[in-house]
Amino acid sequence: MMDHMADEETTTLSPAPTVRTEPLEAPAPAGSARVPAWARWLVPLALVLAAVNLRPAITSLGSLMKEVTGGLHMSGGIAGVLTSVPAFCFALFGIMAPRLARRFGPGAVVLAGMAAITAGLLLRPFAGGTVTFLAASALALMGIAVSNVLMPVIVKRYFPDRVGSMTGLYSMALAAGTSLAAVTTVPLTDALGGSWRQGLGIWALLAVLAVAAWIPLARDRSGSESPAVSAKQEEGPAPRITRSGTAWALACFFGLQATGAYITMGWMPTIFRDAGVSAGTAGLLLSITMVMGVPLGFVIPWLVNRLRSQGPIVVALGTCGLAGYAGLYLAPASGAWAWALLLGISNCAFPLALTMIGKRSRTGAGVVRLSAFAQCVGYLLSIPGPLLVGLLHDRSGGWDLPIALMAALMVPQIVVGILAGRDRTIEDEVGARR
Repeated sequence: MMDHMADEETTTLSPAPTVRTEPLEAPAPAGSARVPAWARWLVPLALVLAAVNLRPAITSLGSLMKEVTGGLHMSGGIAGVLTSVPAFCFALFGIMAPRLARRFGPGAVVLAGMAAITAGLLLRPFAGGTVTFLAASALALMGIAVSNVLMPVIVKRYFPDRVGSMTGLYSMALAAGTSLAAVTTVPLTDALGGSWRQGLGIWALLAVLAVAAWIPLARDRSGSESPAVSAKQEEGPAPRITRSGTAWALACFFGLQATGAYITMGWMPTIFRDAGVSAGTAGLLLSITMVMGVPLGFVIPWLVNRLRSQGPIVVALGTCGLAGYAGLYLAPASGAWAWALLLGISNCAFPLALTMIGKRSRTGAGVVRLSAFAQCVGYLLSIPGPLLVGLLHDRSGGWDLPIALMAALMVPQIVVGILAGRDRTIEDEVGARR
């Protein structure tokens, strides 16, 4: 499917084998001047507001899952499937982002994504049954999916010389939004009268702010290219992503880190509670894990820009993950705070993956395709993880096997991360194989 997409889009472009002579990562004062002055301050604000809205639809539901399933009379099977629906929607709808961005511009597509998130969050509280609730959730997740894919593209478009710092900015905002929804949804629900419908619907107000910020950017088609790369050259021959080993390594790395993140969000509080930790403390431990992405979401992209290879960062994060899982296995309650901290550091493989997407292609067109490929394939790979952990727990009656699985998955994550972090671009690889 990915190859077909790349081929279909390539047929509309004329060959230009000599164009990509200089990476977009090089400073480009002349090219940057082509970006309207208002965009230079509005884009960072819009990125932050978009990123803050990319997870509350998921984490707010997780906080109120018991109330939602009871209120809508959902079966246990449907409730279990909900843990994998986000990854499925991200993969299904994310593949549409490159085609939509080429036709309407990435700013317009992100605006549509923010509008879809707003609409889904507004409709979800009025759902009278399971089907309606799932449809409203899918609408919000569709908006999240296309925005997920295009965030690296927006950064490359407006800030080609500051990919690391701007990726760090929206990674911090994404982590902040995730933690904010996890920590405050239940208190907000109680303050609003105790109804899960109001507790879920309140997050639509945050999405409205993002819609307002992206309206001016929806019409802007200027971009910020290097002086050596003209607008026509930016749309040069599209690389066939499926022929790039780096693209596949990055997709697998993205999928394995997403698997760990969804397992953590879905099951870590239960692991701690079964070990004797109180429900309130278990929720706080999860928030500690999630909030680690705020400072490290900026530090890691900053480091990426200063290292030719990102392998050392991959190894460091993976080692923290292995240590955290070992602690959960041996002493889940007595060292709970340390394990939550270590797993929070490990989960920062997400901003690392996003930054590597921007580093592994020279052009904006390549970043669009690589972002869509890595995220769509990665999210497909992550779908079975949370379900398999639940199955192993049910069959074994404990958490030893699921934790062993989590630790085992960290090993291939380190391996493919090292491969994805090598100093090369997909254009170089694909060009060498033609």
